[in-house]
This record gives sequence, structure tokens and C-alpha cells, in this order.
Amino acid sequence: RMEGYGSYALPSGTEYRGALWDGMFHGQGELLFPDGGRYRAVWERGVPTQGKYTFADGLEYDDKKWHYCDGYDRRFYTEICSGFKPPGIPQLTNLDPPKIIPEGCYDCGDGFYNPKTRVVVDYKNRFLRNADDDEHEWIIRTCRKAWDVETEPKPKP
Repeated sequence: RMEGYGSYALPSGTEYRGALWDGMFHGQGELLFPDGGRYRAVWERGVPTQGKYTFADGLEYDDKKWHYCDGYDRRFYTEICSGFKPPGIPQLTNLDPPKIIPEGCYDCGDGFYNPKTRVVVDYKNRFLRNADDDEHEWIIRTCRKAWDVETEPKPKP
């Protein structure tokens, strides 16, 4: 069994780096996720006893004092760090500029969703999962969709 300090790559692309004991995460260690996020924790026989998740953009999650996007302050994390854009220039997502959504699809946070095939792919177009009925309804109701109509007028002949 794995013991000591090392790294372990999971099939999902997530990697663990840290202390191992009897084949389990044990002691200081972190999970590095393919999207750039990381979870640093103290592990006890494979279970985190205390830890902190940091998103790829640097936003740190705190379950006790989580004020990000709480209904009163609707700013994106990049707006909190860098301020607002000038009037008339919207910021639609935390990423600026936002990812271009393929025609007929939705941006569901971890990739693009095609409602015709009910498949979610990551931003590099690799398969993530098939959406069940609940996820399909949630995405259609809440997520940003690619434009259905052109926003610029066509030139006059």
C-alpha cells in the first residue's frame, strides 16, 4: 500500500499530492482539479478534517463566511478584485471575455450543454456527462444560452 509522501492521479484528471498512509490520504495534502481549482486539507484516514477550496481564479471558499453572490452583492469575483467596467460594457460571467457558446447550446459552468443531445462537454469539447431530466430543466431555466438572433443590423443593399 502507498505510504509516505507522493502523488496519485485519478482517472478524472484530478491529482492528489501529499501524505499517504495505509493506501489512504492521511496528513497534509491537496487535490488539484483539471479546471485549476485546488482543495488543501488535513486528511484523517482518507477523510478531510479541515480544508479550504480555492477556485481557479483565486476565489477561496469559506463555508462559514461565504458572502460571494449571496443576493445582496451580485458582483463577480473579478469585479470584486478589479472593480466594475465602464457603463455600457456588461460583464456576463466571471471570465472576461466570456467563452463563446456554440450555437444552440448553454454554458452550464463546467462546460457546454446541447439540449438536443442532452450531452455536457467541457470547454475543450471533451465529453463530461449525459444530463438527466432535472439537470436539463435547471440548465434551460438558469444558464446563459448562445444567441438565437443576430444583434447587429444587416447592412442595407
